[in-house]
Amino acid sequence: MVEAGRAAPHAVVSSARSGYHPAEVTASPGTTRGNGMRVLDATQMREADRFTIDELGIAGVVLMENAGRQVVSAMDARFPDLASRRVAILAGRGNNGGDGFVIARTLFLRGIDVSVFLLGRAAEVQGDARTNLDILGRLGLTVVELGNEADWELHLGELKTHDLIVDAVFGTGFRGAPSGLLQSIINDVNASGLPVVAVDLPSGLSSDSAAVAGDVMKAAITVTLGAPKLPLVLPPAERHCGDLVVAEIGIPQDVIDGVDGARIDFLSRDYIGLVVNEPREPEAHKGDFGRVLVVAGSVGKAGAAYLAGMAALRCGAGLVTVATPRSAQPQVAGFAPELMTIPLDEDAHGRLAASALARILDEPADAIVIGPGLGMGEGVAAVVKGLLAHAGAPVVLDADALNIFAGDTRDLHGRDDAAVIVTPHPGEMARLLGTTTDAVQEDRLGLAREFAISHKVFVVLKGYRTLVVTPQGEVSINPTGNPGMATAGSGDVLAGMIGAWCAQLLDGEVACDVAVYLHGLAGDLAEADDGAQAMTATDILGHISDAILDVSAKRRDVPAPTGGA
Repeated sequence: MVEAGRAAPHAVVSSARSGYHPAEVTASPGTTRGNGMRVLDATQMREADRFTIDELGIAGVVLMENAGRQVVSAMDARFPDLASRRVAILAGRGNNGGDGFVIARTLFLRGIDVSVFLLGRAAEVQGDARTNLDILGRLGLTVVELGNEADWELHLGELKTHDLIVDAVFGTGFRGAPSGLLQSIINDVNASGLPVVAVDLPSGLSSDSAAVAGDVMKAAITVTLGAPKLPLVLPPAERHCGDLVVAEIGIPQDVIDGVDGARIDFLSRDYIGLVVNEPREPEAHKGDFGRVLVVAGSVGKAGAAYLAGMAALRCGAGLVTVATPRSAQPQVAGFAPELMTIPLDEDAHGRLAASALARILDEPADAIVIGPGLGMGEGVAAVVKGLLAHAGAPVVLDADALNIFAGDTRDLHGRDDAAVIVTPHPGEMARLLGTTTDAVQEDRLGLAREFAISHKVFVVLKGYRTLVVTPQGEVSINPTGNPGMATAGSGDVLAGMIGAWCAQLLDGEVACDVAVYLHGLAGDLAEADDGAQAMTATDILGHISDAILDVSAKRRDVPAPTGGA
């Protein structure tokens, strides 16, 4: 997301996937949870509208006017030659169509060639939308009625003479899969190759789900009103939305944040910067910034222990100790002099023995990371389950510490006195649930939320748009990262980062939010320097400091953000 300037009334999310593109959003003042821009479903958006109109006294026609003008503002920014384009408005009969009528009037009064096509009959348009439709008539702007597919076929050739299409058909009011006239319009517009500006949502998407039920209008830019909606920020639906502009239309931020219902936030750079930029006292010492214990590694997998431990140091932890099987300890110690190491009892295969648990529990720690490179075995399982039951600090479970619970998660649960954080990628999540990776990808949000609530753990479901879900079911969506991060060791780096922020902040939710954002941003910076194909986990590790400086507004030698993730 790219931060809009003070004069700009919206934030922009770009779909760009290459170069330096840390996604950003400006956090609005007065937020309840304060970690980004809230994502609303249709019911919540209707309630925000209702409260603004009925309780605050801001008329609906005013909100509609603001919405239409904000869309035109976004069109100006995206299409510098807008004044010379022929614009076709596809309008529905409800409020989304009303927004379209305002857009048409605004363009018409600026001398721009604009046509309006109404899906339905003018007599069916009511309320504020009717008010704005009537204004078009008084201005002498013809509105073409499309009552059926025959009408559409008759006017399709006329529509194709335009240079730009505005999709103001349904907005948040659509459910199911398009059929009949709407399906024909969607398919014909997509086939035309003309750029589309979607108002609130591209036609064919439901505001309550990121799933795609049928054909969808392919937008070059979507201007969503008041707050983002779920299909605009999560795949697969977001692939149809193009660049996303979140337009402020007069609904106070406190109203959006105060709406009841499930809490979903799109993480913001401002929020992460506030946490990361907390000043350190001059007299501070290493003990003030947390002790992280990383239980990781085995013969042949010492690198995983190093990546997790060094990531914790790079994120500011004061002391990091890597506890690793005895055979791997010399190699881990040789990777970095800053890491302290502890040799642990091991089995005949160089993996943890059950007797290692006592030594681990004796080590002072403000956060514990366990799993990277441990391998599988009875001793590993005994140590992980024992640590979950007896650790006096937050525990981050990654990689093999999760795989031991594959298909049987009865012993995987949170505690009241110490947070438990699980960090699966989709394949590991599938093994935990006894399902397939495809099934997880089809319902990432629903499955992650169900698991977090039922097991009373924090879930960090990795991948494109990494999710952070609290034991109460609140969700953060991370906008940073890129496909180049799909490389061995990337998850080990993230586990160490989460451990470091847990040790410093003593707050599992904020620690996960900060870690996933910085992890993705470090990957974006690494991609800008090294490219996606050549990126390694060590590259991500090496850019953590740049990411921290970037969100702290202290890094001066990077290009201006262009948005996207």
